[in-house]
Formats: sequence, C-alpha cells, structure tokens
Amino acid sequence: MFDVAKVRKDFPILEEQVYGKRLVYLDNGATTQRPLQVIEKMNEYYLKYNSNVHRGVHFLSNKCTDANEEAREIVRKFIHAGSDKEIIFTRGTTESINLVAFSFGEAFIREGDEILVTEMEHHANIVPWQMLCERKGAVLKVLPFNDKGELDLSQLDTLLTPRVKLVGVAYVSNVLGTVNPVKELIGRAHRIGAKVLVDGAQAVQHIPIDVQALDCDFFVFSGHKLYGPTGVGVLYGKEDLLNRMPPWQGGGEMIKEVHFEKTTYNELPFKFEAGTPDFIGVIGLGEAIRYVESLGLPEIAVYEQQLLDYAMERMRQVPAMRIFGEAIRKSSVLSFALGEIHHSDTGILLDKMGIAVRTGQLCAEPVMQHYGVTGMVRASIGMYNTSEEIDLFCEGLHRVAKMFKLA
Repeated sequence: MFDVAKVRKDFPILEEQVYGKRLVYLDNGATTQRPLQVIEKMNEYYLKYNSNVHRGVHFLSNKCTDANEEAREIVRKFIHAGSDKEIIFTRGTTESINLVAFSFGEAFIREGDEILVTEMEHHANIVPWQMLCERKGAVLKVLPFNDKGELDLSQLDTLLTPRVKLVGVAYVSNVLGTVNPVKELIGRAHRIGAKVLVDGAQAVQHIPIDVQALDCDFFVFSGHKLYGPTGVGVLYGKEDLLNRMPPWQGGGEMIKEVHFEKTTYNELPFKFEAGTPDFIGVIGLGEAIRYVESLGLPEIAVYEQQLLDYAMERMRQVPAMRIFGEAIRKSSVLSFALGEIHHSDTGILLDKMGIAVRTGQLCAEPVMQHYGVTGMVRASIGMYNTSEEIDLFCEGLHRVAKMFKLA
C-alpha cells in the first residue's frame, strides 16, 4: 500500500493556503515540489562543505566531489545505464537535447539527411532539431498522432527512410499524457540505422526506466520534475556514441591539456561538462532519486494510475467537458477545455479556489494546432496528490461550468 498521508508530511508547501483555501497543487507537469529530505541535503552541503568539485585537494572539495560522483552513480542505477561515463549532468532536459542536437549534429548530420520527430513533442524536442536542420541543410519530418492522442504508427515505415539519422520522441506526452511505444520505435529506427533520443522529462517520475532494455541511444530528463532541484538535468548517451561526438562547450574541466597550438579533451563524462557544474543541485538530484526509490517507483506508478483513472471518471461528469488525449496507455496528465470558456479564464477561476493548474499552449503549439484550439487547461498528478484533491478539483470545474451556464 502506498501511504500518501505519510508522503505529504515531507512536503510542507502542501499545507499552504491560497486565497484562504487549501492548496491543491495539480501543476506537477510543470514542476514538482521538493521534499524536506532534498532541501535539507542541499542545505547541509551549502552550510558545511561548499567548495568547487574536481579541482581541489582539500577536505571540502573532496567532500563535494565525492558527493557529486555518488549522485552520478545514483542516476546510473536509477535508469540502469551501463557506465557512469554515460551520465552527463546538464541544466535540464532542454539543455540535454540542445547538446545532442549540436554535438551529434556536428559529427553525423549532413546535407539531405533527415530527422524525425512526433507531432506531440514539447518545443524543446522540436526547435533544436529545426536549428540543426537549418545549419546542415537537413530535413525535419513529423510522425502524426490521431485524435485519441496515439501515434499513427501506420506511417512509420514510409517516414523511416535510410536518410533518417535520428528520431526524437517523448516517452510521455506533456500535453496528452500518452505513454508512447518507445521500445518499438527504437527497434524500428535501429533497423534503418537511425539513432533515437527519448525525452523522459514526463516519464522518470512515473515509470521505471531501463535505458539498456529500451536500447535508446540518448535519454534526457530534468531534476525539477523528479522532486529534485531546478537547474539540473541528465543526458544519458551510449558510451561509444558519446566518444565519437565533439564537445559542446569549451572551458575548464572538459580539457586534458591546453596549448595554444592544440587542446586535447577530457574523457567521458567530463568532456561534456565544461565549467563549474551545479554540484549542489546534482547532490540534491541524487537525494531526490533516493527519496523516490525509498517509496518504490512501481508502487508510485500504481497509485498515480488509480488517481488518473478516478480523475478521468469524475471529469467526464462535468458539463461541456472536452478531454484531450484518451490513449489506452496514459500517464498523469489531464488536458481539457470547458465548452468555449477561454483556458485562461478557467485557470484563473480555479486558482481563486486554491487549485493550481497550467493553462496555455503548454510548450506544444503543434498539439494545439492539431486540435484546433489556442490553448488548453492541464492538471497533472504527482505522487502526493489525493482522491480528495481530485474531488475538490472536479467540484471547482462544476462551479466554473455553472458560472458560464454550461450546466
């Protein structure tokens, strides 16, 4: 049994009030809250050990260096990577994708090559590839999805030509909640020689990940969506592939020897970690993963699925409700519209009731274009949410519908 009441005690912010109402936080897709354990661990290192990593021979530097590398090993085990050399720390999912777009692009993309993404991608998994195509004279192709929010795999064979060098796909859509068949996509892409980057930003906090079982070439995610700190993320890449890619940024740490005639680069993973890293953030990320693993990610997944199913059932009872994304495999995300009510109006009214949701294009404008809307309202579930909060949320939706005479 997943003890949500016990979990909530680790998140003091959930006891806050908004406009005199109990806070119902349903914006976890944008960022999750941090448990006390993560905050306390980061404070401990700021207050007792703070010193630059990989540079000093003194106690404080060694303490932080050891903790930074321990966090790398925690991440490696968490996603079941084969080596800690395959774990690159970045500022987040967006930076991880940009790193691959630049470095992989420099090494492997030529004029006339193709990059394939899906119609449901976050802007962070579209724009860097567009920029790469502009630099290299390559072509961006798109795999569409149907109105249920499921990828149209019938078009995959036509799109996966030998010219495709890389496929970018979200494990879980940040708008539709669709859990994509990434293992099948990876297998089919590999048959024609393409590499695959999986955007795991909306997956790692909900679904156990094994990058070796998936056989993905790259996997990216952010700490702040995994109950960890902001400004830190992860790029996993296969070691042999990372070794063939040039550095993305130059500076300290990523070098072995510097001469005006020539610079030689450091080994993995440091080749891609120029400058002073956010080592306290990295330590916080390691602690966040420890926390999630102490609760059990499979147990979290079961609990969240129950909440999602309950929320979908309750939301369907709201007048003029339109839910976007009803895939058979769906996780944690509920995007919707109430009749013709503007998404911002719905969000503002829910906020006055103490309910935090996201509104707008959700960093996925092509998804809005698919459904012919200017924006949506998104409620996204985390492991500390409860069925009582779902009830308050749906009661709020009924109140909004009544205000606009939809009931």
